[in-house]
Amino acid sequence: MKRLVVVISGRGSNLGAMLAAIRRHAWPIEIVNVISNQPLAEGLALARTAGLRTTVIDHAHFTDRAHFDAALADEIDRAAPDLIALAGFMRILTSEFCLRFAGRLVNIHPSLLPAFKGMHTHRQALHAGVTIHGCTVHMVTTDLDHGPIIAQGIVPVKATDDADQLAERVLEMEHQLYPMAIAALLSGRVSFADGRRHESGPGQFPCEYSPWLLHPDL
Repeated sequence: MKRLVVVISGRGSNLGAMLAAIRRHAWPIEIVNVISNQPLAEGLALARTAGLRTTVIDHAHFTDRAHFDAALADEIDRAAPDLIALAGFMRILTSEFCLRFAGRLVNIHPSLLPAFKGMHTHRQALHAGVTIHGCTVHMVTTDLDHGPIIAQGIVPVKATDDADQLAERVLEMEHQLYPMAIAALLSGRVSFADGRRHESGPGQFPCEYSPWLLHPDL
């Protein structure tokens, strides 16, 4: 059984998508802890309802980012995970934290990296006038939103879109993309060496994998 820790700050919609996919496909993946820096994060209630272990590490109780990251890292280590998934975790992590979990730390970003890093990606996309947008699952490195790409999901940008409408379409794609990418990594179907993605056959358990997904309207 592969061990997964999920780190959240908000409603936990990607966590819900992971849980649903794990159960639907009977993947041998156990979410061993759901950690949040926000005590009232909705995703904690979702996790508890699903019978998962949860931990709150409130960043407001720490004097600086380094001490918070150290506490978060120690809690992750106690769970001994094979992979750590950031899922709507709204904190910038220190280089020390990223290096401690190098090769085991993944994130999903709501844009087609390297385009539109940082915050307000949907507004950025609309302002730029692009016709496609999407999301990226990537390994986390010390460079923000810059790690090796695992998979990307592509959605159309419609002429009538506002930022909220575009965000909703991208989030639907995230819910498909993130569980698939996590399963590919944990099965061993996808791995990284020298900063490059490698595919190595079916892996330890069956899972579908594509380096990109397209919205049906494309």
